[in-house]
Amino acid sequence: MSDPARAAAPRGSGFWADTLHRVVRNRAAVAGGTVVVLFIAVALFAPVLSPYDPLKGRLGERLRAPSGAHWLGTDELGRDVLSRVLHGARITVQIQLAAVGLALAVGAALGLAAGYIGRWVDQLIMRLMDILMAFPGIFLALAIIAALGTGLGNVIIAAGIFLVPQFARVVRASVLTLKDMEFVQAARALGQGDFAIVFRYLLPNSLAPIIVQTSLRMATVLLTASGLSFLGLGVQPPSPEWGAMLSNARSYMITAPHVAMIPGLAIALVVLGFNLLGDGLRDSLDPRLRE
Repeated sequence: MSDPARAAAPRGSGFWADTLHRVVRNRAAVAGGTVVVLFIAVALFAPVLSPYDPLKGRLGERLRAPSGAHWLGTDELGRDVLSRVLHGARITVQIQLAAVGLALAVGAALGLAAGYIGRWVDQLIMRLMDILMAFPGIFLALAIIAALGTGLGNVIIAAGIFLVPQFARVVRASVLTLKDMEFVQAARALGQGDFAIVFRYLLPNSLAPIIVQTSLRMATVLLTASGLSFLGLGVQPPSPEWGAMLSNARSYMITAPHVAMIPGLAIALVVLGFNLLGDGLRDSLDPRLRE
C-alpha cells in the first residue's frame, strides 16, 4: 500500500495546490503546523490571554505551586509563570522573524550573486561563507554578542549573521541548477536582462528550498536566542524571555521545579513544532518524492 502522506494530489492541480495537499496528508507536518499556529496565536494575543502583569511581582506569593489562582504557579519574585510564558512567546516571535528575515535577505542576495554571476564572485562569497560556517553557531553568536553587547537587537543580529551561510548555500545551489535550463535560455534569447531573469525566473523557482530552510531555521534561532539569554548575554531581565526564565530558575529546581519546567517545555514544544513542519514541507516539496 502507498504511504498516504505521499499520495498524489488530484490531476490537474498546480504545484502549490499539490504541495498543500501533500502537507495536509502528512501527519507530522500537520502536528508541527498546529503547534506553530498555536504558538503564533499565543504571541499575538498574549496581553488578552495573560491573567496577570508578567513584570509585577508579589513577594508574598513567591514560588507558589500551580493552583486555581496561578495555573502554572509563580516564580521567585511572585510573578505569574503563565503570564510570563505567554509574553515570552511575543519576544521569541520577534527574534525569530527579525533574525530569519535578516539571514534570508542577506543570504538570498549573496546566493543569487554567487550562483548567477559565478567566477571570482562565486569564489569570494563562498569562501566567506565557509569561514562563517567553520565556527559552531553558538560560538559565532557569542563572539558577535561580545563585540556588540547584550540586548534584544544584538541577539537578532547575532542569530541572523550565523544563519546567512545556510541560506546563501541553499539559494546558490538552486540557482546553479536552474540557470542553464531551457526556460532561462529562452528568456535570454528573448532579450530579457539579468535582473529580470534573476527575479522573475530564478528566485521564484528557488522558493521551495527557501521555505523549508526558513521553517527549520526558526527552531535554530529559538534555541540560539534562549541559549544566549540563559548565559546572561541575550535579552535581559526582567523581560520574560524563555531562556532567561530558565536561567533564573536554576536555583529552584528542587524546591519549585515548575519554575524551570514550564519555559523548558515551551522551548522544546515550539522547536519540535517547527522541525516537524520543516520536515513535512521538505517531504512535500521534494520532487524525488512526487509521483
